[in-house]
Amino acid sequence: MLNKNQKLNPEIFNKDVKQVAIRVGFGEGLLEAGEKDENIVGLCADLTGSTKMNLFADKFPNRFIQIGVAEQNLASVASGMAAMGKVPFISSYAMFSPGRNWEQIRTTICYNDVPVKIAGSHAGISVGPDGGTHQAIEDIAITRVIPNMVVISPCDSIEAKKATLACAQTKEPTYLRLARENTPVITTSESPFEIGKAQELFSTEKKADVGIIATGALVYRALKVAERLSKSGVGVKVLNLATIKPVDKEAIIDLAKESRAIVTVEEHQIAGGMGSAVSECLSKHFPVPQEFIGVKDLFGQSGTPEELLEHYEMGESHIIGAVERVISRK
Repeated sequence: MLNKNQKLNPEIFNKDVKQVAIRVGFGEGLLEAGEKDENIVGLCADLTGSTKMNLFADKFPNRFIQIGVAEQNLASVASGMAAMGKVPFISSYAMFSPGRNWEQIRTTICYNDVPVKIAGSHAGISVGPDGGTHQAIEDIAITRVIPNMVVISPCDSIEAKKATLACAQTKEPTYLRLARENTPVITTSESPFEIGKAQELFSTEKKADVGIIATGALVYRALKVAERLSKSGVGVKVLNLATIKPVDKEAIIDLAKESRAIVTVEEHQIAGGMGSAVSECLSKHFPVPQEFIGVKDLFGQSGTPEELLEHYEMGESHIIGAVERVISRK
């Protein structure tokens, strides 16, 4: 059942559950953060509407810079502004930032440890028809490997707003991973959020036979799978790992100790992604059988979001299959 302490949306499992794009929460959060702190500035690579930074740009035109299609400059200018006491938020498609400007992010932002916040929108294959060139499925890997970087992947628009507000108050470089498509609203304004803390969203009364750790837009599918499994007598817990770095080692280890089997779920390459971060933690502290749901060393392609999620084996049936496999290995 849903964790009552999380104060989640009671309509999660309804067919007409409300859906909002995760990137909308970023736009709303940035606007609110900007109203609270005049040192917050926005910079964009010619995609203010798509990334929802237009809300901030319209309200604070004197604190917004349109860099244009120049993502390397986007990062470098932001790092300079951060060195002078500003808190810059930069936005573009994730494929281009942090994709195209990775070296500038590494050297001018993270090496100098300045508080630039990088919003990578349209992440994952659910960008759909935009195709493989625009589907960022390597961005978690390339950001979490950089020293000083914090990596956050919100599960819905409300959590994205909270994450934006939270990182606006920190001094660390931060990557916010945002999905394009409308996503079911899982949390509420009362749901807890803290950078670096995982949240247990679902738990059966029966002791967990498996722990499902999910991040981003696929948290909803993990919850639907958990509900189905619980009706067939499988004990299951679902952990929302919104912060991928620093990872919540304690929550992961506790779940592994109880379930003795873990399935990770993400819309990203399996190599180097959230599942890899979980595996790194468990291999050192408490090794258990693990199955990975994600992209298996392939590029994306054009298609509808639903078609692509099924084609790349990230649908509900594939998560169930992973659960069955990992339980059989216990």
